Amino acid sequence: MPKLTVDVIVDLQYGDCGKGKVAHHLCESGTYTHVLRYNGGANAGHTIFHRGKKFITHQIPAGVFFGIRSVVGNGCVLDPIQFFNELKTLKEGGVDTKDKVFVAENTHIITEAHRDEDRREGVRIGTTGRGNGPAYREKYGRTGVRAADVPELKPYLVNVYDEWYGLFDKAQGKRKNVRILAEGAQGFGLDIDWGDYPYVTSSHCTTAGVLLNGLPPQAVGSVWGVAKVYETYVGSKKFQPDGDVFNKIADVGEEFGATTGRRRQTNWMNMQTLERAIRINGVTHIVLNKVDVLRAVKQWALYDKERKVEFKGEKEMKAFITERLNKLGLSEHTIFFSESRERI
Repeated sequence: MPKLTVDVIVDLQYGDCGKGKVAHHLCESGTYTHVLRYNGGANAGHTIFHRGKKFITHQIPAGVFFGIRSVVGNGCVLDPIQFFNELKTLKEGGVDTKDKVFVAENTHIITEAHRDEDRREGVRIGTTGRGNGPAYREKYGRTGVRAADVPELKPYLVNVYDEWYGLFDKAQGKRKNVRILAEGAQGFGLDIDWGDYPYVTSSHCTTAGVLLNGLPPQAVGSVWGVAKVYETYVGSKKFQPDGDVFNKIADVGEEFGATTGRRRQTNWMNMQTLERAIRINGVTHIVLNKVDVLRAVKQWALYDKERKVEFKGEKEMKAFITERLNKLGLSEHTIFFSESRERI
């Protein structure tokens, strides 16, 4: 029997944690037949450095940089204007997208009316205004438009059931093994069910959200959780405490949204929030990004059990985090501390 396996990348905080870097690194291994974007829409942005060039993708999965079949799944909502703009940008940057980028035919579409509604004055939770919320609302209200209804998208459409279960090796006369890397958008703290409601996004940002794209639970292999050693948030709720250190973190970390350019609020990392996300998402590997930022600021702290814990230096903070992650079943071989632009 041909095998179907899925490795998952999931953000454990509020988005902006470096999922694109992790996806790019894993794609480079050459072991995946597909990269699947499993949730969200044009409200997300992955910043990827590829062969000396900086790219920001909002909807197209990272597999395209390595010629891997890259699928926008039905768990997403798609803005066709943004989609075609990204294809153009990638082509201009020297990335060949021909026969490599696909859209699930049952993916719902963001329309101009959705964007206009989302940008009206009075939006109370600080959304990106890209039309995601209205598009998801109409999806679940059974009044939405699907990709199959948009003629311009016809060359890119696939049936994901056929893609996952019907890929055929003509030379050998049998079905191919399929290995998928599933990359998510936003983060666990913004999940429609598990985030700080109503300050959330409109999609499922968890490992479980991957399964909604036609995939069985038993196919899930590694789950790569991604976080920063501090937290950031973009939105209208009060997130950043008083204190100059948080502005310093934002300045050093260049904390501006890849989609909107808005300055991100910052705070110390919360261990209970992180542990909750690790458990619910079944994380097997974790990447903690931007350790260089706290090194530059020269302050190391986090929250644990509703109190602030300060450390003398980076080594002590890493040791504390590692010990706690060990208790959740993560070992030194599956815990990675990474710098802003460092390869994993």
